[in-house]
Amino acid sequence: MKFAVIAGVVVLAGGVLAVTYGQAEALFWNSVPARHYLGYIEGETTLVAPPVAGRLVVRKLERGDRIDKGTQLYVIDTTQAQAEVERATAALAEYQARHDNLMTGKRPEEMEVLRAQRDEIEANLRAAEAILARQRDLVAKNFVSHEAYEQSVARVAELKARAAAMTAREHAGDLAARQPEIAAAAAQVQQGQARLAQAKDQLTQLAPAAPEAALVENTFFNIGEWVPAGQPVVSLLPDFRVKLRFFVPESHMPQVTPGVRINFTCDGCPPENNATVTYISPRAEYTPPVIYSQGARAKLVFMIEARPDPTHRLQPGLPVSVKLLKAGTVQAQR
Repeated sequence: MKFAVIAGVVVLAGGVLAVTYGQAEALFWNSVPARHYLGYIEGETTLVAPPVAGRLVVRKLERGDRIDKGTQLYVIDTTQAQAEVERATAALAEYQARHDNLMTGKRPEEMEVLRAQRDEIEANLRAAEAILARQRDLVAKNFVSHEAYEQSVARVAELKARAAAMTAREHAGDLAARQPEIAAAAAQVQQGQARLAQAKDQLTQLAPAAPEAALVENTFFNIGEWVPAGQPVVSLLPDFRVKLRFFVPESHMPQVTPGVRINFTCDGCPPENNATVTYISPRAEYTPPVIYSQGARAKLVFMIEARPDPTHRLQPGLPVSVKLLKAGTVQAQR
């Protein structure tokens, strides 16, 4: 039976039957042997941009090249970034040495100097004590003045005090620094490590590698040009980062839910391809894009997205046809 839907009126071969638009839509879809939903393949482009501005010095890729994961995409001038890495490395070495010094106490060479000074003071003390002992006997016989004797007593007392102080310094040199000083030095080491990691990461981002196998969709700068920070240098289309978009009438929506498996075909594709519905638009549209229409348009349609299995490379832009077989299962065909 042939008919046409015109402004809510079904025109039959033998006359005109007035029906509502919804009834006309139902008649149309029921007249089709299988429910087909048209759509297209859409690619998810990856834009790669430097974190800081700089001059583009290397870019061996051209538009249309197919690259493997890990392929170098481009190089921004790394002079300043490399200098920052060297500065951060030197600062970290200084912080680490300071921390280690606080943890271990004085160096052996410094301890040797302290011991030598202590030995010298103790030798002077023994000599002063011997002089004092002799003067003690002589002062009683008036062979030595009381002033000289008092000077010897003061000299011995001074040397004893110096010997005690030197012993304390030597003991302190064997000890590590106080805990607050060690904690402050450890914090500096951590800051230095973070700064070095940041500098190295920035250097790496100036010469990025492809995150996965992809097609070079476009290039935006040539060698020698100045690239602003955050401005993409290349755009990539990963091999399997594509999705299907097709359009389902509002009345058929209960049969399509996230997680539903679908089969689809397209020109140049293998006979059968699988995908999984991942997204259903919350907003209805009055018609799908005109270039993907199939002559008849549903009153209301919802855009559906499905993620194809990574078994074949699909070209973005290809139209696809999806056929609903039963609730919970969707099959696509050309």
